[in-house]
Amino acid sequence: MKKIVILIFLLGTNVISAQKYITQKGKVAFEASVPLFEDVNAVDSNNVTVFDVSSGNIASVSNVKNFRFTVKLMEEHFNESYAETAKYPKTTFKGKIIGFKLSDLSSTPKKYTIDGTLNFHGVDRAVKSIATIEMKDGKINIVGAFKAKPADYKVTIPKMVTKKIAEEVNVSYNFNLTKQ
Repeated sequence: MKKIVILIFLLGTNVISAQKYITQKGKVAFEASVPLFEDVNAVDSNNVTVFDVSSGNIASVSNVKNFRFTVKLMEEHFNESYAETAKYPKTTFKGKIIGFKLSDLSSTPKKYTIDGTLNFHGVDRAVKSIATIEMKDGKINIVGAFKAKPADYKVTIPKMVTKKIAEEVNVSYNFNLTKQ
């Protein structure tokens, strides 16, 4: 519930008149693998996202510790050394789906551009993403991806592992939102 309150605040819209769609089980994943080395990827399946269809505003929050890695030691290093989750426990996104109209949605996926700001590791950076959005069974599904560089978010990668982690991280998301 606390995450939803934070997201509604991030949206900055009138809660009473707005048409909100929400998920508390959104999926956000990242992949930073390089050839010939162990896969570096993680998934958070408990992302909270709020989408105001009347304005096109969208906000999302993940607890960074919710990202699960295949290798537990990699997860531990990520939380302690790279993401510093004790100091920066959440990552947020606040943005707008450009040209969005609820009346345009159908079961046929349509591409939209999402412009916004991603905050990770205490750093805000502009992000642009192409997303596919569709309406099925009264739910809005938003799927997309973008790239992010750890260096842009002041994440320090030790020299001994720099060749094992991609300079650009592929971030993907999948939100299946229901009307509130």
